[in-house]
Amino acid sequence: MIQKLIDAIKAKDAPVVVGLDPNLSFVPKHLQDAALDKVSSVEGLSDDQRALEAAAEAVWQFNKEIVDAVYDIVPAVKPQVAMYEQFGLPGLAVYDRTVRYCKEKGLIVIGDVKRGDIGSTSASYAKAHLGRIGVYGREIPVFDVDFATVNPYLGTDGVKPFVDVCNQCDRGIFVLVKTSNPSSGEFQDILTEGGVPMYELVGQKVCEWGAQSMEGRYSNVGAVVGATYPEQGERLRKLMPNTFILAPGYGAQGASADDLSSFFDEEGLGAIVNSSRGIIAAYTKDAYSSFGPEGFAAASRAAAQDMIEDLRRAIAER
Repeated sequence: MIQKLIDAIKAKDAPVVVGLDPNLSFVPKHLQDAALDKVSSVEGLSDDQRALEAAAEAVWQFNKEIVDAVYDIVPAVKPQVAMYEQFGLPGLAVYDRTVRYCKEKGLIVIGDVKRGDIGSTSASYAKAHLGRIGVYGREIPVFDVDFATVNPYLGTDGVKPFVDVCNQCDRGIFVLVKTSNPSSGEFQDILTEGGVPMYELVGQKVCEWGAQSMEGRYSNVGAVVGATYPEQGERLRKLMPNTFILAPGYGAQGASADDLSSFFDEEGLGAIVNSSRGIIAAYTKDAYSSFGPEGFAAASRAAAQDMIEDLRRAIAER
């Protein structure tokens, strides 16, 4: 699967993944009003159920327009499942619908689910998001994303079931190594025995796990490394030469394209950079306010194009 992602990045010359994290505050009022009108005639719903159905419908229409606007210029999307779970079962249905629609448009889908457990529980997570579940003689894909994010805190017991499914079903994972949030250092920067930071120790384990699922130069076992920590990212790039990096933190979280230049290899590959709010909520930013709420999707395309050009420049100037 990692080779499919690399091929898609090369085809569009765009190491960019759009985070589909649709907080309802990002969804323009005209979409929310239309969604309320649509569910108002549905019988048998309580007021609470009607509200959740309307929110989910608004999110779906928001996602669809953004995907229609950017699918030809970016290789991948990354829906964050929590943004859908907050709307209950209607929200999860839209998560599934979004994944399927993005794949129909030829996009690689990274399910940002951050799962991690042990034994049969971890195996069940892996089946649900990446693999197939055996039911009554049938092998059925469920959420069916191409990659999933994985929390390594429980060690090999939690990660190996995902690696197994990657090998069985041609899928990939991105393991949390050094995350972009400000408090990540509370645990990830702690020095272990021998003076090695915890995030480097996790990076070493990612290399071990990745060796079990190689596909050409890179492994199907990738790493999440926050763009907000460029020095640590540079160290991890050297420590994990065969590990593809998913880098959140560009734009809204403060990281620049120049911060990311060392995340890439000598061919300008090896990493894909996420932007969520900076693209899907671009119309709310001063730089793209001229598009207005009605033009939110066009604003998203413009923001994605600007990000692509910014990264191309930074990579070329290394």
